[in-house]
Amino acid sequence: MKNSRDIIASSPIRFGTSGARGLAADFNGEACFAYTLAFLHSIGAPFGSRVALGMDLRPSSPAMAGACIEAIRHAGLAADFCGILPTPALAFYAQEQHIPALMITGSHIPFDRNGIKFYRPDGEISKQDETAIGEADVMLPQVLSVAALPETHPAAYRGYIGRYLQFFAPKPLTGLRLGLYEHSGVARDLLRELLEALGAEVIPIERTDQFVPIDTEAVSQEDAEKARRWAEIYRFDAILSTDGDADRPLLGDESGQWLRGDIVDILCAQYLGAEAVATPVNSNSAVEKCGDFIVKRTRIGSPYVIEGMQELIGQGHTSVVGFEANGGFLVATELEKQGRRLKPLPTRDAVLPMLSLLAMARERGVRLSELPKSLPACYTASDRLPSFAPEKSRRLLQALTASENAVRQLLGDVCGKAAGSDLTDGVRLFFENGEIVHLRASGNAPELRCYAEAATQTRAESLVRVCLGRIAANESVGLPL
Repeated sequence: MKNSRDIIASSPIRFGTSGARGLAADFNGEACFAYTLAFLHSIGAPFGSRVALGMDLRPSSPAMAGACIEAIRHAGLAADFCGILPTPALAFYAQEQHIPALMITGSHIPFDRNGIKFYRPDGEISKQDETAIGEADVMLPQVLSVAALPETHPAAYRGYIGRYLQFFAPKPLTGLRLGLYEHSGVARDLLRELLEALGAEVIPIERTDQFVPIDTEAVSQEDAEKARRWAEIYRFDAILSTDGDADRPLLGDESGQWLRGDIVDILCAQYLGAEAVATPVNSNSAVEKCGDFIVKRTRIGSPYVIEGMQELIGQGHTSVVGFEANGGFLVATELEKQGRRLKPLPTRDAVLPMLSLLAMARERGVRLSELPKSLPACYTASDRLPSFAPEKSRRLLQALTASENAVRQLLGDVCGKAAGSDLTDGVRLFFENGEIVHLRASGNAPELRCYAEAATQTRAESLVRVCLGRIAANESVGLPL
């Protein structure tokens, strides 16, 4: 008989910024069994007899879900199958029921990859929990099987919609004409139902049964052009979408311009009246410069943001939220607005920030494009080099950390003299002209990510393009690529 520790150690599947990720082919029955049993063993404390489970629309997700359900049953527990739904909907349900949960999803990464996100009864697992899962020693049965997917329990789906209908005033979006870019996102039906219940007219666009990997931090040129074309044809007030599992928003204004996730979330935090914000080092500096929040900077990844939010709560702050540069928004404490209460949901969510900005624009009587203009003029851009081996990323980042000459070779003629660096997560380079370029290896896939901040959007995009272009072409003399 095999044990979970040996299987996990020998598998190429690894924990990333949020959950275990890897090639879909590596998430076979044995791997799914091992991770599920190790998770249930590691959380230890009694939590009743049920485990909630949901999944996204990737072609590999049903088989993975079946294997996880069989592992849950092997552990002597009942699988509460919540079907196809947003990750935050599953997390909210598990939190309300005080039971653990597993979400089968690869989020935004390509369709040939997948993952499992884990939730304790009290919320998303920590980095310490990830270590405990890897070290758990649980024996697997000699014969593994995959369960047929049971009937979907709708309570998680309904409860998530109810969270927003209870918080927002009746019909706050009346009069808005909204485009809903459905693609293969799990929230496509839920969002339409919710937006219509809040009073909006919703026009669905481009639904597909083939999985589309939408990355809200690196929106493709094709999706940028689509949004502009849709806005011109349909005269939308806004365009809404999400990544694959709906924990990252994609919100476009009336001109079809996709808004940066961290800008959306700064405005969302203002709308909600948050006192303190935890956010990673790669988020837009406007969060400090606007002067509205106590800000705690963290490493990149929701577990670190959650740690930051808990630290802020420990300091006595009573209205605490968090967000990532990808737009995922987390709520650590109960919030109140106009007598309506919003329960905490300390995991990334795409729906709350989009609804908040639409409601904010309506309350102010302005178009969506006007909202970012109220913030300090800090512009960010990001993109990635796909299929960039982790070892190459490691060598590059080590060189930039150890050598001022390496920094000059890469960007000296573009940004001028370097003024310092932040090694919290990857290498974040500060230049005397006020510009920032940040490089880090993705925690979810073999990719190198680049973030830039500058005085104009065009300049920020140019910095990302030049930096990644030079690395890809190996034009940076002296860098060990």
